[in-house]
Amino acid sequence: MALLHRAELRPSKLELLVPWLPGRSWFAGEAGAEVTRVAAYRFDDPAGEVGVETLLVRAGDGPVLQVPLTYRGAPLAGADDFFVGLVEHSVLGRRWVYDACGDPVYPPLLAAAVLADAGQAEEYFEVDGKREMRPASMTLTGSRTGRPVPTGPASTGSVSAGSVSAGSVSAGSVSTGSGDGGVTVVRVGDVELAVVRRPVPAEVPGSGGLTGSWPGQDEPVLLAYAR
Repeated sequence: MALLHRAELRPSKLELLVPWLPGRSWFAGEAGAEVTRVAAYRFDDPAGEVGVETLLVRAGDGPVLQVPLTYRGAPLAGADDFFVGLVEHSVLGRRWVYDACGDPVYPPLLAAAVLADAGQAEEYFEVDGKREMRPASMTLTGSRTGRPVPTGPASTGSVSAGSVSAGSVSAGSVSTGSGDGGVTVVRVGDVELAVVRRPVPAEVPGSGGLTGSWPGQDEPVLLAYAR
């Protein structure tokens, strides 16, 4: 479950992506153009410390891009290559935003979705002491492979006392290619997971995959798969 705040962000998430996206090898679209949201989904950090959200966006008239992000209350040591930028959250204060592929919290959550159909987090707003569910903007479907889901590196302790470490998720364990839809490969345990940066409809591999659809995109697109 993801508890959200009705808050103002400066800059907004989409504004933050405008200068960051064109520098990615998998970027497609108009550099400097307005970035618009297509859909999104979230995973739950078991420790409740890190926000984990994947945005599906377009830059101008470009194709749909998949951008997994994490939101932290302090810097993530060793993750400078994955730093997207800072935002000021009107409720939570300053938040450090990272490409989730370089954050140790993300790969185990993605593995659970790909290998065991763990699904996306339900999202709630708290209003006058009551929780109101936010309807999902897209549908996710994972595989049920029967394969053990690796826990791998995880978020431990509080990040408020200072920076935490990216641990074994570093530039050496994340690789990105411009082919195959701009796949970024992350590793957790003995599992390699490919995050498809420019998702399109495709066959789900027998090793397991995650697909998604949203209003206007009835045919599911391949978001990630195990290798």
